[in-house]
Amino acid sequence: MNILQITAGAASMYCGSCLRDNALATEMMALGHHVVLLPFYTPTLTDERNVSSSKVFFGGISVYLQQSMPLFRKLPRVFDKLLDSDFALRWAARQSIAVDPKFLGEMTVMVLEGARGPLGKEFSKLTEWLALEDHFDIICIPYTLLISLAPAIRRVAPRSKIVCELQGEDLFLDGLIEPYRSQATDLIRKQLPAVDLFISVSRYYAEFMSKYLSLEPDRIAVAPIGIHSEDFHAGEPRTEPPYRIGFFARIAPEKGLLQLCEAYRLLRQMSGVPQTTLEAAGYLLGEHEGYLAAIKGKMKDWGLSDQFQYRGALDREAKAEFLRGLDVFSVPSVYHEPKGLFLLEAMASGVPVVQPAYGAYPELLMKTGGGLLVEPNNPQALAEGLFEFLTNREAAAQAGKAGAEGVVQHFTARRMAEQTVKAFERVLH
Repeated sequence: MNILQITAGAASMYCGSCLRDNALATEMMALGHHVVLLPFYTPTLTDERNVSSSKVFFGGISVYLQQSMPLFRKLPRVFDKLLDSDFALRWAARQSIAVDPKFLGEMTVMVLEGARGPLGKEFSKLTEWLALEDHFDIICIPYTLLISLAPAIRRVAPRSKIVCELQGEDLFLDGLIEPYRSQATDLIRKQLPAVDLFISVSRYYAEFMSKYLSLEPDRIAVAPIGIHSEDFHAGEPRTEPPYRIGFFARIAPEKGLLQLCEAYRLLRQMSGVPQTTLEAAGYLLGEHEGYLAAIKGKMKDWGLSDQFQYRGALDREAKAEFLRGLDVFSVPSVYHEPKGLFLLEAMASGVPVVQPAYGAYPELLMKTGGGLLVEPNNPQALAEGLFEFLTNREAAAQAGKAGAEGVVQHFTARRMAEQTVKAFERVLH
C-alpha cells in the first residue's frame, strides 16, 4: 500500500500522539508498505528514529499570523516559505507562548471551517502538493480536529480512501470555551461523512467517540496502541526498602500528579509502610510551572519534600533507566485516558502499576495483568493500591512479570501496525 499518514507536531514537547504515529509509520514501513509521515504545524519530536518528512504543512507561524492579522492570508507565498522553513519552525517550537482561550477557540474553528474558511491558503498548499504526488491508497488524518482536510483531499484525490484516527481529542474540545466548543463539535459532526473509516486507539475510546460524535459504531475500527517493547527491560525486583514510586507523563493537572502526591501523603500515614520516595518525570510546559511549584509547596507543608523529586523531561535512554529503577508506577489521570502509552512503557519495564478504573486502563490491565485498578478520584484507594505492592513484594513481582509479558503479547508497535493495516485493507476492499 501507498500510505500518507498525517501527524501533528507538538513543538518541543514529547507528545504521546507523535510518538505513537512515528512508531506506527516505522512498523508499517517494516511490513513493506510505502509510508509518508507528513507533519502539520511543527516538525515532530520523538525519542526514537524520526521517520517523518522534512516538509511541514499548516506551519505554526503562518497559521498563527493568519489568525492574528488577516493581511497574512493574502501575502505572496514567498513569505510563507520563509515562515514555514525548518529553521523558523524549530525556533518557534522552542518558544513558550501563553495561549489565550479565546484565541485557541478561534483557531480551532478556523481550521475546521476548511478550505473555504480563513485558512484556505493552507488547504490549497496541501492539495496542490497532493496533486503532484503519486496516488496514495490511504490518506490518514491524525484526529477529528483536522477532519476538515477530508473534503479538500476528496476533491483532489477522489480514488484515495480517507481514514481518520481517534486519539483523545475530546479532552481538547471539552477544554474550549463557548461558543467555540459547540461550533467546533458541530463542524466535526457535519464532516463525518467525508471520512471512509475511523480508527480508534482503544475499544473504550471507540465506544466513547461513537456516542460523543453520534458516529455509527460500525464505522470505527480498533487498532490498540503499541510500543517498541525491546527498548525496555525489567530490572531485578527490589526486596528491601527504600522503594521508589514513579510517575512519568506530561506535568499537567489532567495527568494527576497532585492526586498521586495526595495519595502518597495518606500512604505515609499507614501502619507498616516501608521507607519510600516519590519520583516524577515528564515534559513541563511553562504554563504549568506554577502547578509543579504548588505541588512542591504542598509536599513541603506535609513534611515530605525530602521524599519527592522531579527529574525533568527524559530522552528514551534516560526514560528506560528511570522506569527500570521503580518499584511501583502510577499516573492517576483525572480524565478518561484513551491511550496510556506511559503505562505500556512502565509495564514493559517490569514495574507493577496502580491506575484508576476508567478510560483505557481496565482494557490494558485486563490483557496484561500488570497491576491493580482502584476507584477513580479516590486518593485513599490509590494509597491502598500502592501499599499492596510495597508490602507484598511477591505480588508486585508477579504483576511486573505479567505486565512485561502482556505488553510483548498484545501491545507491540508491530502488532499496532498489523492491526492498522488490516483496517486499511478493510476500507480498500
